[in-house]
Amino acid sequence: MAPSGSRNVDCWRVLYWIPVLFICVIVAWSYYAYVVQLCIETIENMGEKIVYLLAYHVLFSMFVWSYWQTIFTKPMNPLKEFHLSHSDKELLEHEDRRESQQEILRRIAKDLPIYTHTMSGAVRYCEHCLLLKPDRCHHCSACDKCILKMDHHCPWVNNCVGFSNYKFFMLFLAYSLLYCLFITATDLQYFIQFWTNGLPDTQAKFHIMFLFFAASTFSLSLAFLFAYHCWLVCKNRSTLEAFRAPAFHYGPDKNGFSLGLNKNFRQVFGDEKKYWLLPIFSSLGDGCSFPTCLVNPDPEQPSSPPGHNPSIKSDGESHQFPPKPLRESQSRLISNTQSEGSEDRDKRGTSNPALTIEKET
Repeated sequence: MAPSGSRNVDCWRVLYWIPVLFICVIVAWSYYAYVVQLCIETIENMGEKIVYLLAYHVLFSMFVWSYWQTIFTKPMNPLKEFHLSHSDKELLEHEDRRESQQEILRRIAKDLPIYTHTMSGAVRYCEHCLLLKPDRCHHCSACDKCILKMDHHCPWVNNCVGFSNYKFFMLFLAYSLLYCLFITATDLQYFIQFWTNGLPDTQAKFHIMFLFFAASTFSLSLAFLFAYHCWLVCKNRSTLEAFRAPAFHYGPDKNGFSLGLNKNFRQVFGDEKKYWLLPIFSSLGDGCSFPTCLVNPDPEQPSSPPGHNPSIKSDGESHQFPPKPLRESQSRLISNTQSEGSEDRDKRGTSNPALTIEKET
């Protein structure tokens, strides 16, 4: 017999699917209203009917495909190298002194490609998953796990949007917006005719009129959401980073991961143009490490004046950045943006200060 706590968790998981079910019902009804009531029952011109049906089914197929991928693509979790070993877990649990805990985490983090920390300068350590968080990784309370390059947890897909499915999420927004705009544009003239009693008062009247209101309303909200995420892609930020800038050794920097418009776009959609419009995974990197402006200055940002050292604050406080080799995924992401004379600079990064342990979920 299953414990009551397990049954409660299963009930909550079922409730999480309600927003997805709502979207599926709306989409299924829109299909019936557009295909059957508008195209088959109302439109009399055969050429117009065929063109509308062909274009509609192309958009409908891409919308459903990208929505499916966004929902059922499992979020990627940090690699094994970021997890604490059994011996390290025991050491950390038995140490009461913060200095000793700090030393343990510093030893683990020194060889990992970690360039960010908490706002207080602590190691980004997850006590739930018992791992050092890679850059841009966050613990999702809904999924109860750490998600690579987490953007947000979306109730409309009942899934975390992160490194593994962010491209699918962007295509879902794009195709859903096009889907609604297409319905609004092609339904407009028949909506006007029904509204002005230009067509017989049939069963199709309700479906066509309500379809126009629903599609135009969704178009407006999707347009704002899609525009916002396009801006995030261009700036190479996640939703979480837009609200709280990642903290580097020199301080918070909202443009810390920006590589310029072209590379920012390709980091999400990949280098193969033939895959850009398809909900097929093509994002660059491994989700655990990302090139930063420390190893690849953001061309969108003003260049530093001659003689200015970016590792020195205006108040004269110096920050040292010991060498650390880049991961293969980082090297691939920045390889096309470096000049021939800067190859040696690409191989330098920063080390993790590992000051103190702090909970960050």
